[in-house]
Amino acid sequence: MTILTARVPEELAGMRLDQCLAEMFPDYSRSKLQIWIKAGRVRVDGVALKGREKLDGGEEIELDAEDIPLDIIYEDDSLLIVNKPAGLVVHPAVGNWRGTLVNALLNHDPALNTLPRAGIVHRIDKDTSGLLMVAKTLQAHNSLVEQLQERSITREYLALVKGWMTAGGCVDEPIGRHPVDRKRNAVRREGKEAVTHYRLEQRFKRHTLIRVKLETGRTHQIRVHMAHINYPLVGDQIYGGRFQMPADCSPALAEALRNFKRQALHAAKLGLEHPETGEYREWEQALPEDMQHLLTVLAENELD
Repeated sequence: MTILTARVPEELAGMRLDQCLAEMFPDYSRSKLQIWIKAGRVRVDGVALKGREKLDGGEEIELDAEDIPLDIIYEDDSLLIVNKPAGLVVHPAVGNWRGTLVNALLNHDPALNTLPRAGIVHRIDKDTSGLLMVAKTLQAHNSLVEQLQERSITREYLALVKGWMTAGGCVDEPIGRHPVDRKRNAVRREGKEAVTHYRLEQRFKRHTLIRVKLETGRTHQIRVHMAHINYPLVGDQIYGGRFQMPADCSPALAEALRNFKRQALHAAKLGLEHPETGEYREWEQALPEDMQHLLTVLAENELD
């Protein structure tokens, strides 16, 4: 976050706020400045004004230039693929208006403001890392939404779960709102259809790395389904149950597990039909450093 302050020169007296900003902050495009005005991130003597309001000169401008870096994997005129870090909220909401992926996207391309949800057609949880697709045109948006509905988009995740799995499988259980805790979801008979396929990637003494393929996209689907079959994700603060240190655990592994404060889930592969060319495209993203470190320590613990 960058807070820029400046006083309106007298020679700009009588000009509109948006015009003054363009003169005073030439490093930023007019469209980006307009986005910030509408978002209330421009204050004139402490008050958020509309872009068309005229200034007298001498006012103090405070510009909240929220410049959030984006890890862009691919971009063209109709599509954007980003690698979202763990800890980054996707959509602004109560308590999370700032520092979101949407804010970062609008900073990168203010034209996304004309699209539903700034072009985002699916989401991943705040503490999940990995690949996310963003439409840059309405045509692309409609195409990606249609592909999601047809279940033709490939979405694969890597997840580290508690327990020693013997084989892969499929969880086909409906998911709905938890009957007591409104912040959670749960397997419920009256819920919406949810199908999760998983296969083994690597087994450790008391943990298993699995590759998960989503057929549907319910909120917290992987986390709910894995907990339902008694293989909750490592670090899951909501569905993982009370933290218990596994037996035969080296000091290094104990420290790594204790310090891993998010669900061990990474969106590793994304495949889709390009909305403009019709060509099937696929992207993969390696595990982030925190999950890779955990796997390294788990492997070392096997040797103890």
